Amino acid sequence: MTKKLVFFDIDGTLVDHAKKIPASTEQAIAELREAGHDIVIATGRGPFMLKPISEALNIHSYVSFNGSYVVYNDEVVYSHAIEPARLAELSRISIANKHPLVYMTPDGMRSSTDQTAYSDDSDEALKLKLPPLDPDYYIGKEIYQCLLYCKEEDEGYYKENFSELGFIRWHLYGSDLLPPGGSKARGIQAIIERAGFKNEDVYAFGDGVNDLEMLQYVHHSVAMGNASDEVKRAARYVTKDVTEDGIMHGLKMLGLLKS
Repeated sequence: MTKKLVFFDIDGTLVDHAKKIPASTEQAIAELREAGHDIVIATGRGPFMLKPISEALNIHSYVSFNGSYVVYNDEVVYSHAIEPARLAELSRISIANKHPLVYMTPDGMRSSTDQTAYSDDSDEALKLKLPPLDPDYYIGKEIYQCLLYCKEEDEGYYKENFSELGFIRWHLYGSDLLPPGGSKARGIQAIIERAGFKNEDVYAFGDGVNDLEMLQYVHHSVAMGNASDEVKRAARYVTKDVTEDGIMHGLKMLGLLKS
């Protein structure tokens, strides 16, 4: 079989709703590697956040920060940071509005403020735990993604005044902010170009809204059974739920593993 390049989202794809890797997924990834295929993680997480997953599955390539920081076989092949002057302006406004801005580097993350404009007695608000406070963390560093904590109705101001950035809402109170043109698709393109794969030999599995561009970009796109209808419509195939051996089933469905 021709060597394939296969991308996997993490949350809801490689890990289940309890953030555990299903045993069938561990087996499927091991069999995929033994068959000689390239395996890549594609996630909104930073490198420091995905390490337990990458180590458990022995994966050394990843598209992180939704495509802004890309590593192939332990080598950085693409990076795109938020412009420092714009980040400084964004920080000033978000702090004034008591909307925490979390700065993310490959090695860690810090929060611009420990004060919030939303109610702390909300169950949803309490699920968000801010990282340590350091309002100057971004100075002199490459920031590849930010987390903006605000309600959706407050996000419009930021979208209007920072229209060059990408906004991906993943929580009632939280959105990812990406550099201009940032997406998992852009990160995948960087790996395809470096590794020299043909489009027809590229596959991707995902379940979330930040997977939409990835699933629309790759030739063989697979939505998890637990994905929303919007994500399923964007994919070429749909596999089973992550809790129902979705990765193993999907790889067999595609003929990448023996049935």
